[in-house]
Amino acid sequence: MNNKVHNQIVSFIWGIADDVLRDVFVRGKYRDIILPFTVLRRLDALLVPTKEKVLETVEFMEQQKIDERSALKSVTGYPFWNTSKFTFISLLNDSDNIDSNLEVYLDGYSPNVQEIISKFKLRNQLETMKENEITWLLIEKFASKEINLSPNEVLNGKGEKMPPLTNLGMGYVFEELIRKFNEENNEEAGEHFTPREIIKLMTQILFLPVKDQIKKGTYLIYDPACGSGGMLTEAENFAEEVTGRKGGFNLYGQEVNPETYAICTSDMLIKGDKPENIAFGSTLSKDGFPNLHFDFMLSNPPYGKTWKLDENAIVDNRGKKGSGENSENIKDPRFQVGLPTISDGQLLFLMNMVSKMKHNTELGSRIATVHNGSALFTGDAGGGESEIRKHIIENDWLDCIIALPKNIFYNTGIPTYVWIVNNRKPAHRKGKVQLINALELYVKLRKNLGDKNCEMTAEHIDRITRLYLDCTESGISKIYSNEYFGYNKITVERPLRLSAKFTKETIETLRFDKNIAEEMKWAYTKFGEDVYTKLNDLKPEIEKHLARHEIKLSGNDKKNLLSQDFWKAQLEVLNEATKLMNFIGKEQHNDFNTFSVLFADAIKDKKLKLDNKAQKAILNAITWKNEDAEAVIKKTEKDGTILYEADSDLRDTENVPLDEDIETYFEREVLQHVPDAWIDHSKTVKGYEISFTRYFYNYEPPRSIEEITAEILQLEKETDGILNEIVND
Repeated sequence: MNNKVHNQIVSFIWGIADDVLRDVFVRGKYRDIILPFTVLRRLDALLVPTKEKVLETVEFMEQQKIDERSALKSVTGYPFWNTSKFTFISLLNDSDNIDSNLEVYLDGYSPNVQEIISKFKLRNQLETMKENEITWLLIEKFASKEINLSPNEVLNGKGEKMPPLTNLGMGYVFEELIRKFNEENNEEAGEHFTPREIIKLMTQILFLPVKDQIKKGTYLIYDPACGSGGMLTEAENFAEEVTGRKGGFNLYGQEVNPETYAICTSDMLIKGDKPENIAFGSTLSKDGFPNLHFDFMLSNPPYGKTWKLDENAIVDNRGKKGSGENSENIKDPRFQVGLPTISDGQLLFLMNMVSKMKHNTELGSRIATVHNGSALFTGDAGGGESEIRKHIIENDWLDCIIALPKNIFYNTGIPTYVWIVNNRKPAHRKGKVQLINALELYVKLRKNLGDKNCEMTAEHIDRITRLYLDCTESGISKIYSNEYFGYNKITVERPLRLSAKFTKETIETLRFDKNIAEEMKWAYTKFGEDVYTKLNDLKPEIEKHLARHEIKLSGNDKKNLLSQDFWKAQLEVLNEATKLMNFIGKEQHNDFNTFSVLFADAIKDKKLKLDNKAQKAILNAITWKNEDAEAVIKKTEKDGTILYEADSDLRDTENVPLDEDIETYFEREVLQHVPDAWIDHSKTVKGYEISFTRYFYNYEPPRSIEEITAEILQLEKETDGILNEIVND
């Protein structure tokens, strides 16, 4: 589309908002009027040539008592119609009744357009328009002969030809308008839009490698976050161009935003595509096409956006471990591999597309989707994000990732990446992933569009496409085996080392249960020995203390705090521990293995009333970690192998590349530094991550001392005398 024409149309429509809606609607509400009237004017322009024929046909249908109006499609030549006698132009002929006539005009549209009007919530605005008497002026502006919103060439008021506004051109206009409206309303600019050069890159890489494999038949193209439909339109146009085929591609999409959904479906109507192929609602919680699989998929899903609203439809008890009925249960089969963190659902969109790949066709499915950097590396091994990457890479579906220039999107300056996923890799790409670093392939814009301050030229796009098609390495293209991105996350344990010693101070802590130690200490300090004999009388004051200090206890802890039997039981543990201390003594033991035997024997010999819970409480009170103590033995195997208790505070993890032997790595990187460490192999987990920075890092040596010294001397020379002048002044 000609940029000059595009800018003229955008400026004209933007001017309508300022000229007509100012002081009637707040600026944030301008879009609620301008966008639906832009769509209606475009539809209206297409229906004007057949208006009389439609009215004649409607009259005939009424005479024949035919209620079904779908036959009007053959009259208009489009899958929509309007049975009212009005057009935008004729509405202007009766200014006194224009508001009621506008409602008649809206009611005359076919059901598919009625849905578009409904999604825009246009009828909610009509009363305000009527009260402020702006309806005639608004329609007069949109009906102006100085603007052409039709896909056909028309003449302006001077008899000059105005070029048609194609569906693609209308997409440009809508996206620019919404971007401007969002900025005016302090909303995220360009939230739904992908720059056309990025779509061009994605479509080229999707279709060019397989253009000769596309045969007769119908191919399905899908976008699960289709916005206003620009990506679908461009994909269809490019596919038809490179294959020389017409009508062989059916478009499908889903959109959660009602406004952009309405724009997309109107675009589908005008093109003669099926608007019912655009589903409304959240792709994540309500799949619009659960039984379909697609040949080509492309998308720019939202990233950094929570999927909290979709959670209940996807999973029960998210994040809860175990295997019981209260553990995590992923209900949606699309996402069985794993779930990302609730704050970012972008990888769910990817898995939705992966679930819709065709596996029983020669062509299979090809996916191009945009993500930010977090999709490459966030999530630990075994976590949802890593499991998703693992699933795609180990199935050998990840084909290529392209790093895009910063600030190339309207709404963000963060790094973004195009993922190419393909379940029919050619032989030379099998088992490999290509990385293309296109960070520096751009030209600056003369004027920023939101956050977008650069764009990729046709030459840049062709260069990237050629690198992909050739599958060759260069300064900005690298190829790695699938395993290169994987690692085994091993858990490194070290032995627990404990010392033990009885003291009056340590066993005194046994008077109080650890869960409510502070509350029990307060009560004992205040009431003394009365807590063992008069606790019922003390309950009101204890409860008042809890309320005054806003201390919230669980039901069981509060019950224990107010139970005289519980206090006595704690005292009994203290008394028994005192007997143990008197028997064992107060010397320090640095070998817990021998001390534990002594401890057990003492309890048995003295016939002390200590259950396992009480014994554990005493040991916790009198032991502490000591790196100079002996390692605590867990058990000794029949073959004499000693297994030690692990110290959770010293537990660590290491990521071992898949192409390296775990034991070799462990000996080299760990045992040399901590000889008593071992690997808990039961906890080893495989993970995957992709770090572009590391793969394309270029080392720049620091400047020499001589160079830095020369620079300092030069600066001193340039500033010589300035300090003197300042002081003297």
